[in-house]
Order: sequence, then structure tokens, then C-alpha cells
Amino acid sequence: MAKHFDLIVIGTGSGGSTAAGKCAKAGWSVAQIDSRPFGGTCARRGCDPKKVIVGAAELIDWNRRMKDHGISGNTLIDWQELMDFKRTFTEPVPESREKGMEKIGVTPFHGRASFVDEETIEVNGERLTAKNFLIAAGAKPAPLPIDGFEHLTTSTEFLNLDDLPQKLVFVGGGYISFEFAFIASMAGSEVEIVHRGKRPLEGFDKDMVNILLKKARTLNIKVHLNTDVQSIIKDGGSFRVEASQKGTTKIFTGDLVVHGAGRVPDIDDMQLKEGNIERTNNGVSVNEYLQSSSNPRVYAAGDAADTNGLPLTPVAGFESHIVSSNLLEGNHRKADYPAQPTTVFTLPPLASVGFTEEQAQKQDYDIEVNFKEIDGWYSYKRTNESHVAFKTIINKENGQILGAHVLGNKSEEIINLFTMAMNQNLKAAVLKKMIYAYPSHTSDIPYMI
Repeated sequence: MAKHFDLIVIGTGSGGSTAAGKCAKAGWSVAQIDSRPFGGTCARRGCDPKKVIVGAAELIDWNRRMKDHGISGNTLIDWQELMDFKRTFTEPVPESREKGMEKIGVTPFHGRASFVDEETIEVNGERLTAKNFLIAAGAKPAPLPIDGFEHLTTSTEFLNLDDLPQKLVFVGGGYISFEFAFIASMAGSEVEIVHRGKRPLEGFDKDMVNILLKKARTLNIKVHLNTDVQSIIKDGGSFRVEASQKGTTKIFTGDLVVHGAGRVPDIDDMQLKEGNIERTNNGVSVNEYLQSSSNPRVYAAGDAADTNGLPLTPVAGFESHIVSSNLLEGNHRKADYPAQPTTVFTLPPLASVGFTEEQAQKQDYDIEVNFKEIDGWYSYKRTNESHVAFKTIINKENGQILGAHVLGNKSEEIINLFTMAMNQNLKAAVLKKMIYAYPSHTSDIPYMI
């Protein structure tokens, strides 16, 4: 006889764990399923371990910038030691998460879940039924129409390399490629990024990206645009990447070829049709309550759901809160998204919230655009930082901030203040009048608006 639960959650990351915990604490019987060690992408194979490694790269960058400005000697990354340090963050996660689940009464299951019918799933040959389901299975690397696709190294594998190869080729020009490219460069590797589009990091402001590309060139990171990878061929201990660039064949070689060309919902093998669950290429189709548009038993959150939320860990957690409220109290809380900040942790990091200049223009706003390269500002000159800039977009009609973009050290912190202002409907003039701790990076905000 199948085991029955009030709620079955597929996924143990941010999109699933919040709702699982809240429902369990409310007295529901809850099961949580994952085919990988528990903890989700961010804590084990995404943002958290990545930022640990970025921290080492930042130290190298800072050391190089300050050479001949009071700092002498060379600092080098010992990759194996860095990986050992990173594992102190990632390895305890699965056991800690599972113990936490059991403590609040959530029943864990290991394996891939697939739907048998609208109220039944199967995990490792065992059938489970539920009154409600939450699909929060996250994302996986997108399949690419490339001969030799199997030779691509994923981001998960990159973050577990015991040795960093001397020469790397990144396929795609998104977050993963740029973050890992800067890390690898600081660790002494030769790096090339091959991107099929005319511009990389397409969700970010183009002027800011252009300045970041200039910084990449100073580090000898080669970025090839309008270049479509056709095949990857293993050649002994290295790889040969064949691509087309405006009708001309280009050849790139590397010891490792890394997938950085986007991610897709990890739901392809769930037999969603058997559960009467409609989906798009962007995830499970949901209504404004994050409930499946075809099977009312089912909700979805995070990267597995087709929503207006960005594919970010805090957004997945935000959506999981909404799902738990609607499960426990009936559909009443809609997925109304506030301004969502995002950062690509390059060197320097590039952070963004709200509209880009292009997006604001398409919305027909009457805008004031403040854009400036700020290498000479005290905050950056004191650490000899180059290729730093900001752009803010202000609505002339009411003085509200429509978008903010910052390239430079601490941009991920600066952008949070802009986000707070936007979400609280604070006008630019309010930020100008504030008294900030000085000297600090945030004390530059009045001069950005």
C-alpha cells in the first residue's frame, strides 16, 4: 500500500525547504525528495561554494592592483587547498539538512521522483500519494545541439576539480562562464569564452558589460562573440572546439571545456503528463498563486516554475514562502514580485536591479540617466581599482528609481540599498538626503543619483 502524505516536496533547495518546514511545523505530514545529496544547488554546487572561491580570486586581484603601491610579493592560489577549504562549507550540508528535516518531522526520500497519476509519484520503485505536491527541483545545464556535448564539464564538476587545468574554454557568455573565467584567470589558467550572441551577460546593462569586457581583456581573458560552437572533439588529454564565426571556422583548444550556456528546469523525466501537469520550456505552468494551471494539487517554485521571478536563490525562497501560505490557508497570496537584485561575481562584480536603460526606454518612461566611470573616486582609487562605473535610471515624472547598475568592489552591497529604496518607493531625493557612514562605498550613492 502506498504511503500517504499531506504534502510531498520534490527538491531540497530553497524553493522546497521553506514550504516543507512551514507545513511540517503546522502539523502536516510532509515528505521531501531529492536524487542528489540534500541541500539544493546553492548550498552545495552553486552560489555558496562559488563565492568561497571568488573570495580567493578577489585577494589575488587586490594584491596585483596594490603592487608598487605599498604591497610587494606575489600571492598565489593553491587550488587543492582552496578546494579543501570549500568542502568545509559543502560537505556538512546533506547530513545537516537531513537531520534538520527529521527533527521537524519531514520524511526524507532519496531518488528521482516521477508522477504515476495526479496524486501519486514513484521513487525508487516505491509509490507515494499526497493531497498536495510542490515541485521545486531546480535547474540543470541546458542541452545544446553540439556534437560532442558529452565532453562538456558542468558547473558542478568545475566546483569539484582537484586540479585546475592550464587552459580552459567556456561555452556560453552567462553568469557561470564569466564568474569561473575570472576565477580561473586569477589562479593562473589561460581562458577563452565562446558566445554565440552579439553580447554576453544579456540581462545586464550593455554599457556596464562593455566596461567589464575591457577588464577581462586586461587579464587576458579572451571573449569571442557571434561565435557558434559546432562540435567538441576529444584529442588525447585535451579538447578541440570547432565553431563558426560569420561563416568562418574557428578552432579553440583547451584542457577542459566548461558548459556556461544556460540552465533549464530539471523536470524532464518527472512524467508530468501522467500527473496532468502542464509545462513550458521555462518550467511548470502556474497561476498567480504558484499553483499548477492544470492540476490544482500541484504547486511549483524556484527554477522549476515558469514565473516572473529571476532564477536566483532568494527568489526561490520568496516563492516557497508564498506556496506555504497558500497551502496552509488557501490561495490568498499572489506572486507579486518586488525589485529583484542580481550580481555576477566577476572581478569587479557587476550588480543590477530594475530596468536597464534600454528596457526603460521601451516602456516609454521619461528618464534621467546618470552614467559614469568612477576609477578616480576615492572608494576605488584607494585600492587602485580600474574599470568601475555606475548607471542609474530615474523617472523624471516622480523622481523614483527605475534601475541601478554598479560595477565595482562592493557593488553587491550597494545594489541592496537601491533595491530597498525601489521596493519602499523611496525617491532618489530621499537617498540624496541620507547621512551615510564615511568613507564607505554606500556613501557614494548620493553622487550616483
